[in-house]
Amino acid sequence: MSLKIRLARGGAKKRPYYSIVVADSRSPRDGRFIEKLGTYNPMLDRGHADRIQHWLGVGALPSDRVARFLGDAGLIEKPAIPDNPVKARPKARAQERAKAAEEAAAAAGRS
Repeated sequence: MSLKIRLARGGAKKRPYYSIVVADSRSPRDGRFIEKLGTYNPMLDRGHADRIQHWLGVGALPSDRVARFLGDAGLIEKPAIPDNPVKARPKARAQERAKAAEEAAAAAGRS
């Protein structure tokens, strides 16, 4: 069983509130979990418990977002944040349009 330290969302619409939980990686985001380690309220300051250290020692891996929180709190080494995540890159058709626009601008510059 692979364990993950991740966020489970709660709260109202546009007022998120997250619980930091240890869960099986196959269970759904807000589904079954093994232990609740703490909370994260994006509207307030941050702070976490030492049970996180226990689960990290057992072999649980934090998700990307939780790893950032733990890095800011000094519990683990701060992970590198990529400049442009894969999901944010333009899709194939947008890349084709951008390439066509560059070629047209280059052709207009030569004439």
